[in-house]
Amino acid sequence: MRPTRSLTALAAVAALAVTTACGSTGSSGGKNSDGTFTPPKQSAPKKLGKTEGKVNLIAWAGYAEDGSNDPKTDWVTPFEKKTGCQVNTKTAGTSDEMVNLMKTGEYDAVSASGDASLRLIASGDAAPVNTDLVPNYKNIFDSLKQRKWNSVGGVSYGIPHGRGANLLMYRKDKVKPAPDSWGSVFEKDSKYKGKITAYDSPIYIADAALYLMKTKPELGIKDPYALDQKQFDAAVALLKQQNANVGEYWSDYLKEISAFKSGDSVLGTTWQVIANTAQAEKAPVEAVLPKEGSTGWSDTWMVSSKAKNPNCAYKWLDWIVSPKTNAQVAEYFGEAPANELSCKETAEKSHCTTYHAADEDYWKRVHFWTTPIPQCVDGRKNAKCVPYAKWVQAWTSIKG
Repeated sequence: MRPTRSLTALAAVAALAVTTACGSTGSSGGKNSDGTFTPPKQSAPKKLGKTEGKVNLIAWAGYAEDGSNDPKTDWVTPFEKKTGCQVNTKTAGTSDEMVNLMKTGEYDAVSASGDASLRLIASGDAAPVNTDLVPNYKNIFDSLKQRKWNSVGGVSYGIPHGRGANLLMYRKDKVKPAPDSWGSVFEKDSKYKGKITAYDSPIYIADAALYLMKTKPELGIKDPYALDQKQFDAAVALLKQQNANVGEYWSDYLKEISAFKSGDSVLGTTWQVIANTAQAEKAPVEAVLPKEGSTGWSDTWMVSSKAKNPNCAYKWLDWIVSPKTNAQVAEYFGEAPANELSCKETAEKSHCTTYHAADEDYWKRVHFWTTPIPQCVDGRKNAKCVPYAKWVQAWTSIKG
């Protein structure tokens, strides 16, 4: 992996969880037996027809490269030549922007993150996907299929694209002994006060919830994204306590790298690609997956229920997760590919090892971003959970 190449896409990743209120589930019609909502009734196509000649995409920067940013980075042009579908891409900066763009009906597919996908499903803006019409789906890692951020009630609403974990990074020369727990950033009287950094997003509340899930079992937290009021209040209280020790909340990857290089930050959350880049720039840092596990992100290509070019959209879904293309995207963006065959196609042969692509024990410890909704997605049938709109409000109070 070339860190500088991944950094061209990181600005978009920084915005993955910076969203506003969760979309309405007023048309959902109730709960399924597993505690999730029932989406508006829609059906997936049973077969594909003639391609329409174009496809309109909403994507994170780095997901639909056509050579305009780097002539050597282009997986759109080969797709266009192969299918005759001309690609028009709208690069989105936030999940909220993606949701709003999908509501216009002007786009055929979107690379939604877990903090947007349930909103798209609940509102009826994303359609069920017939995975049989996506041949490369068969080689997607099983652990990414039928997950709560890309499926509801056993119905798939998209094709997994890639994944990554939120890690704990520390300065090896400043933080001793080496930390192995999120407790190092949440302890009340930290000796690293003022030099701790945290991710600047409401979804970071889930990180506190995850820590409490492991250290305060009496709270009964089973899922860091499914919090009843008592559980939510406990996570918010922990973050308000942490606030006194935080020197900076980061969303700009360059600022985080700079802070760790200078020593202004010595401990906090990060992504693997940021740690790699900081190390390449001679910062004495290390990143670990703490013993409590971590939160993380997994993106899904979803088809609009109003798609004007559904056949080209399906062709794109299959192309973007094909072994070679998925490998190219994963390296460029800095993530683990979704297609297990992609690991044989990466230019940097150690990429999948670095990003733990096939390490299922590793991913079992990662709780991927999922939109918090009133229905408790942890299986509770007689509880009401705090929706993301309240997370946004709480985050403002946490930061003061």
